[in-house]
Amino acid sequence: MNHLKSALLAGFAATCAIGLLSYADAWSSAGLWLMAPFGATAVLVFGVPDSPLAQPKNVIFGHLITASVGLAFVHWLPVEPWSLAIATGLAISLMLVTKTTHPPAGANPLLIMLTGQSWLFLVTPVLIGALVIVLCGQLNQLWSRKWLSARQSRA
Repeated sequence: MNHLKSALLAGFAATCAIGLLSYADAWSSAGLWLMAPFGATAVLVFGVPDSPLAQPKNVIFGHLITASVGLAFVHWLPVEPWSLAIATGLAISLMLVTKTTHPPAGANPLLIMLTGQSWLFLVTPVLIGALVIVLCGQLNQLWSRKWLSARQSRA
């Protein structure tokens, strides 16, 4: 698949994933479905899907681990410059130790602490949003491979 077609397909798939979360967010009164770090997650999942940083385990657990750190800090410690810094550093260390590094997730402790989120934030948007993006990424890979193999068999 040439570079332009690959880029357009990645952009379309990212549009679908973020669109699903955006519309769910707009239509739902029950919870939040979208957060800013998902934009950067989409770049990795759809733009460089073979990167270790874009793998499902990294996306899902990277977001869950770092969000958990942010939630623990915001509920048990004052939000101060030192706690923001320690939470971010701890979240990064935990991703590295667990081999679930996903750079966009590094923003989660800051986002959560600065906005004072509840523990429900771990389910929505963090878990549900990460799962939607991963599922859309897997479907994009499947369709891209099928499309590529169909094009090659016709040639």
